[in-house]
Amino acid sequence: MRAAFYISDGTAITSEVFGHALLSLFPTEFEHHTISFVETIEQALEAKEKINKASKRTGEPALVFHTFVNHEIREIIDSCDALIYNFLEQFVAPIEKQIGIKASPKAHRTHSIHEKSYDYRIEAVNYALANDDGSNVTNYEDADVILVGVSRSGKTPSSLYLALQYGVKAANYPFIDDDMEDLKIPEFLKQHKKKIFGLTIDADRLMDIRDNRMSNSKYASSRQCRMELREVEKLYKKEKIPFINTTKFSVEEITAKILAEMGLQRYKY
Repeated sequence: MRAAFYISDGTAITSEVFGHALLSLFPTEFEHHTISFVETIEQALEAKEKINKASKRTGEPALVFHTFVNHEIREIIDSCDALIYNFLEQFVAPIEKQIGIKASPKAHRTHSIHEKSYDYRIEAVNYALANDDGSNVTNYEDADVILVGVSRSGKTPSSLYLALQYGVKAANYPFIDDDMEDLKIPEFLKQHKKKIFGLTIDADRLMDIRDNRMSNSKYASSRQCRMELREVEKLYKKEKIPFINTTKFSVEEITAKILAEMGLQRYKY
């Protein structure tokens, strides 16, 4: 299996995002390695040794995606026994030409803790944790979005991903068995109806998830799961609440759809 390396003088998130996006286009498996915070010549040489060993072990040149701005470190990585893809080198020059401004690269430029977006994300994470699973319903006026759905439909991971990645304040509220006899939007949520986004999921998938949590229980039974999902989807349609079936989507895809549907501002960069 061919090795793929994502390397940077910072978090390596940019290299990972670009590299994974490109490799996902190819129907084959890769052996993924991330090396972050390569900030010295010694660290660069260590990274080079790992890359060369991987190329030798697999019998195929490793694929290396990097975003180095330091010339000496970049030269070391570029000299590896591998196929090198330098994203900055590929795109900076054409952009400089188009906008008429010379780039001024520096390490840790894209994910600096001094960026205002970092503060947004930390505040949003704290909000998501404090407003998880209906634990606090008194400050929904501060929410950017309120996710609703049955238990284990993906509300908590989606809320936290929205917060951590985009600085979006996401509360989430569960519809439980006791609500199902006469399911409706709770009074305290009605005034925030424009912020509500619903999640649903296929019944068989929900059964599997719940069974892993509470095996052989009413909570995980086919009848219970199907009834709850039927009722919440009826509510979404009746109240014209936008919703998504999360079964076949990753949390990245779910949150991207929420952002697009709700027109939410991203605080990522």
